[in-house]
This record gives sequence, structure tokens and C-alpha cells, in this order.
Amino acid sequence: MFWVKKLLVVLLFFGVIHSGTAAEARGEKATPAHAEKGGHASGQSHDGITPDAPRFHLGPLVVTNSMILTWAVALGLIVFARMATANLKTVPEGAQNFWEWLVESLYGFLEGIIGHELVKKTFWFFATIFIFILFTNWFSLIPGVGTVGWGTPDASGHLHHITNPLLRGVNADLNMTLALAMVFFACWTYWALQANGAGGFILHLFGPKGDTTGALKALMILVFVAVGVLEVVSILFRPVSLSFRLFGNIFAGENMLETMALMGGQYFGWLLPLPFYAMELLVGLVQALVFMLLTAVFTLLICTHDEAEHDHGKEHH
Repeated sequence: MFWVKKLLVVLLFFGVIHSGTAAEARGEKATPAHAEKGGHASGQSHDGITPDAPRFHLGPLVVTNSMILTWAVALGLIVFARMATANLKTVPEGAQNFWEWLVESLYGFLEGIIGHELVKKTFWFFATIFIFILFTNWFSLIPGVGTVGWGTPDASGHLHHITNPLLRGVNADLNMTLALAMVFFACWTYWALQANGAGGFILHLFGPKGDTTGALKALMILVFVAVGVLEVVSILFRPVSLSFRLFGNIFAGENMLETMALMGGQYFGWLLPLPFYAMELLVGLVQALVFMLLTAVFTLLICTHDEAEHDHGKEHH
């Protein structure tokens, strides 16, 4: 199971890269989540969930509560995959059947979008992105995630709002979504250079398209150079849009679930969020699919654009 081995390696990588991103973004001046008076981290509010994941020091490592869940999910997926493929059978059953169904379904789905040749090179990444985001989104909905931790009681001694949860939704932390987007950007750059070469990559961005001559050709060169500059800006902005799209949807879902729980009061706080939990299960699936499809299409455009143009030109002749 060559694909399974690659998936396990990348899952482990995503499990640890989050820590590096968070540590760099937070810096060494980060303070423990419950070190502030009353159980608050600096700058947190009673109203809604803060986008700033509470953190603490583990030696030189700055650990956020979302990182703990990241490691737990990555480890769980790795263990499950290893158990499912430990004793492979010709006729799969149980966990092996589920894992093979998942991998083969994703492979066929991506092959229909980006083609046979490209999917052979990139499937390991896109499948891991989908599986990792999907399960981190769903595990973030487990009761206790975001609802067990520290806070400040009101005047009557009741604690209505957790300001420093013990665990936090993985993709509700911008560090994680930004790490995913930056890893894709690095892979996209490698695949683009591999498919086009350095010269072909630049020509793809800035080169004039179509057959023109004379003054019109000079004008078209200027036009396509300007278009290339816009394309470069668009490419550089992709990690930002990818990370904020995923972060925004998951973080908004967290706040909506907490709002519904508070509206339900002491007796119906468990009941009112239930329909929204069902909706968040769907949102978690959709967001994992959207992230995978966007990254796959971005890769397809840079790796096969010239071939598509060449084939299109043949049809016209």
C-alpha cells in the first residue's frame, strides 16, 4: 500500500508543522492560557469565542490548545490506517474495506478532475489534505472540545462562558489553516517548475498568447506582461484566501454553537445547538472538499495549461 505510506507520512507532517507555525507566530513572550487573573489570557473577552487560541509553554515549545487536538487527530488517523492495513486481505473487510474505499474513491474523483498523469504525482497530498481537514473539523464537534476549561464566574458564582478551553477546534486557529496553505504553496511551486521548467513557468505567466505580428504584437506583449503581474499577485494571495476561508467558516461555526447553547439557558442549552451540530457536520465535509478542490484546480491550471492550449490550437486548424 504505497499510497497509505505516503498518507501516513504527510499526516504526521501536518501534525507537527502546526507547532512550528504557532511558535513562530506567537514568539517566546507567549503566556500560559490560565496565567492571567481569573483564568483569562490577555485580551480575551466574555462575548463569543476569541480567535486567539490560548497557549502554554512546554519547555521551549509554545503549545496552543488547538495543537493538542491536531496531534491527537493526526495520531488517531495514523494508528487507524496502520491497523487497517496491517493484515491485508484479497477480499477486504472491516477497517481495510473502509480505508480502501476512501482512498480509491478520492483517487477516482481527483483523476476525473486533474487527469491521470497529474493525479499520480499529486494524489498523496490532496488526499491527505481532505482526510486531515475533514476529521479535524468533525473531531472539533465532539462534546468537551471548547466547553471544558477555565473562565471567570459571575457574581453569583456560576460559570457561563469558557474563555480558555482545554481543547480547541483545529481549523478555528489561523495558525493551522495558514500552515496548510503554505505547505500547498510550496508543493504548487515545485510541481509548476517540474512541469514547465523555470523558463516555461515565467513564459506561462508573462508570455503573449496567440499569433500576432507588427505593432499589434508589441502591444500584446505589454498587455500580457500586465496580465502576468496581476497573475503573480493572485498567486501570492492564494495562501491568504485559502487559510482565511477555512478558518472563517470553522471559527464562525464555533461561535454559532456557543451562541445557541447560551440562548438555550440552563435547561435547554444542550438541545438548541443540536440542529446546528448536524449543519456543522455538513460544513466540515464541504470545507474539506472545497480546500482540496481549489488546491487541485490551481495545480491543474499551472501544470496542464500549455498542453490544453496546444490541443485547442489543433482543433482550430
